[in-house]
Amino acid sequence: MSGLLYDRPLTAAAFEFNYMGGSMGSVVGERFALAAEYALAERTPFVCFSASGGARMQEGLTSLMQMAKTSAILTRLGDAGLPFISVLTDPTMGGVSASLAMLGDINIAEPGALIGFAGPRVIEQTVREKLPDGFQRSEFLLEKGAIDMIVDRRHMREELATLLGLLMQEPPLPRTAEDEENPPSETATASDAVANIPADASPDTTHSAENTETP
Repeated sequence: MSGLLYDRPLTAAAFEFNYMGGSMGSVVGERFALAAEYALAERTPFVCFSASGGARMQEGLTSLMQMAKTSAILTRLGDAGLPFISVLTDPTMGGVSASLAMLGDINIAEPGALIGFAGPRVIEQTVREKLPDGFQRSEFLLEKGAIDMIVDRRHMREELATLLGLLMQEPPLPRTAEDEENPPSETATASDAVANIPADASPDTTHSAENTETP
């Protein structure tokens, strides 16, 4: 899907956890790739909202191939200087977390989201050790540096618009009275997240801005 977020163009994809646990099969991988290709063609940022139990076991190796497919198209997006923002909701697990979901230029998680590859019970049974409290929750991952920020869903639109403006070098959004009363994030700001992106990993924002201007 594509559209405007506070007058800022973007292309977005979203998982539906209520359908087969949001698992990623061949059709899911193809649709994700098509959305990313549309973002490339239209020179827009790409945002994905993940909610998945992982690769779709019923499809066998075909589902696992989608991990490489989605990762490859995101590499093309980065090479073109277009930002990819990954929003991880509860849960984001398995092959999805091991591929596209953690490849964002900025990775955002919702509060309390379960994020990881294998679940905590499987890990405990494998290593035969007690895991720390909150293991694989978004707050734990933020503390360890695995994600960039935690944003409540009620403030997601504003934070995404701010991030897109920073990455595409656009003017900031005007502040409203409601913004002052309800700060969007207690853990990190959009500016903090952008500032923490390694220089060699961030998109070429100058190139992006030049190519998204209308004649």
